[in-house]
Amino acid sequence: MSAPRLFKSRLIILAIILAIGVFLRLPPELFQPNTGPLHALESLHPRPDDQKGGYDERLYEAYAKAIGANGLTSYPDIVRAYIEKQKTLPSSILPPLRFFYIFLAYLYHALFSTPERTALHYLSSIFSMLTLLLSAIFASRLGRSGYTLGVTALMAVAPTQLHMSQHGLIDGFFTFWAMLALWSLWENLRSPRDWRWLALYVFALCACVITKENAFFVWIAFIGVIVANRWLAFGVVTREMIIATVLGSLLGVVILLILAGGVGSLIETYTLSVSKNYTLDYAIQTGDGPWYRYLVDLLLVSPVVLLLAIGAVFTIRREQKVEWFFALFIAISYLIMCNIKYGMNLRYANMWDLPLRVLAFSQVLSLSRLFPRAQNWLIIGATSVLCLIEFHQYIVLAVNFPLYELATQYLMYALKILKFSPQLHP
Repeated sequence: MSAPRLFKSRLIILAIILAIGVFLRLPPELFQPNTGPLHALESLHPRPDDQKGGYDERLYEAYAKAIGANGLTSYPDIVRAYIEKQKTLPSSILPPLRFFYIFLAYLYHALFSTPERTALHYLSSIFSMLTLLLSAIFASRLGRSGYTLGVTALMAVAPTQLHMSQHGLIDGFFTFWAMLALWSLWENLRSPRDWRWLALYVFALCACVITKENAFFVWIAFIGVIVANRWLAFGVVTREMIIATVLGSLLGVVILLILAGGVGSLIETYTLSVSKNYTLDYAIQTGDGPWYRYLVDLLLVSPVVLLLAIGAVFTIRREQKVEWFFALFIAISYLIMCNIKYGMNLRYANMWDLPLRVLAFSQVLSLSRLFPRAQNWLIIGATSVLCLIEFHQYIVLAVNFPLYELATQYLMYALKILKFSPQLHP
């Protein structure tokens, strides 16, 4: 096939993959019987039946309503009200300084007159779609043939990506900003001193900080990747990039200081949130475990993808810059996240979905080279089977069960490893 025809064919396939991924991520409200604009397609969309939501969603909704009632300038009052309430509670509730998600929900509500809870669902859906699009763009920039289609296909049906798109939870939203920052870090290493990539990097880091405190894990992982560049040579580390790494996170902290109404309120908010988490029954019951807890959860949700990714790590060669880049990001952030007492949940690992699928697809390519005459067909076949397995896992876990919280015991109930059902909502 000629180069133009091959490019056109790949573009058509990519468009089909993206269309399927977008459809699967459409918010459940669009398919409500007799009310949703897409209710005619209700039987085709594998949305979970359970849409009652959890406690976190109700808090995000309450914070968004508080902005609507009192205005954005009242945010320090919202933070002080949280502090006073948190002091009286025996356990932790999420803080209002997860600002970006809350503010965009309020903005969506104000622009489209959508209820705040529905706005949260729409935001989760939209940003899961954006993460899918970003994955395609990122994969296309890795300089590897076939990665755009393969990685995008795996991301289109990734169970935890689909799950986050159907609920008003912040973790899928955070994943987009973390992956945008990771992509801009890669581009800055490959194209040093380009002000466009530097500006995007600063913006993405700032967005991570004002979205969720998990930005700390991302930032530490970035520092580790930058340090490792000395030996692995992903690209060029410049003074400008170091400044941008500090500046982006610092801007986020400054915004949080303004929103909190000062240093004291900011520190007290996070201190109370962390300390009270140690007495939260749900966190004690579901958020602890050994260092390999995340590996167990990932094995339950995406077993073949995880095994292929681990295989890629154990066969990685020094010249495989792409694999080292993603493997280091996972490893460094994993090292911190697996040591957070009562703070482990597969939702927090949502940002590893893209890196894991890059590694998994790399291993598919590596194994296919053992059969050079049938390599292309093996890649297509293996990727298709992987996508079917991933989508089946989503149906089993999130649609048939239906799963809401991604804690280990709930995953085991959904997979019938354990045989009785607990209360599904914390």
